[in-house]
Amino acid sequence: MSDAPDRPQWTDPTCPVARTVDLVGDRWSMLIIRDAMDGARTFTDFQQRTGIARNILADRLRRLAAYGLVEQVDAPPAKRKHYELTAAGEELFPVILALRGWGERHAFVAGEAHSTLVDAAGERVVASAPLGADGAPLTSGNTRVVR
Repeated sequence: MSDAPDRPQWTDPTCPVARTVDLVGDRWSMLIIRDAMDGARTFTDFQQRTGIARNILADRLRRLAAYGLVEQVDAPPAKRKHYELTAAGEELFPVILALRGWGERHAFVAGEAHSTLVDAAGERVVASAPLGADGAPLTSGNTRVVR
């Protein structure tokens, strides 16, 4: 990507996956989005939760704002602004959920402790597979990209 956050250099200009990864595919951006979904609002919140260096955090927040994924909002009576996800940022929830589900299945050994996502009733949230028009689960084996 270029140094200008409003003009990314697309890795593959015709591929939606590549463009998305160009915008949010680095480790820190995804962790910032994850934490914003979990209630982080201030620069300090993000820095403490992720351990990210302040200069990198400032850069990622600036880029995420330039791409329309977070916005700064007034947070009275605090003097500093808070960060909130935009509608576009909120739409990344299924991506975060898919990453979480994959991580639960493949990044931990059986029985190893990890965080759990729960709904408002306290029930565990399970990632679901995308379904085709006929209700059958979609996989890379039964889909294709049309160019």
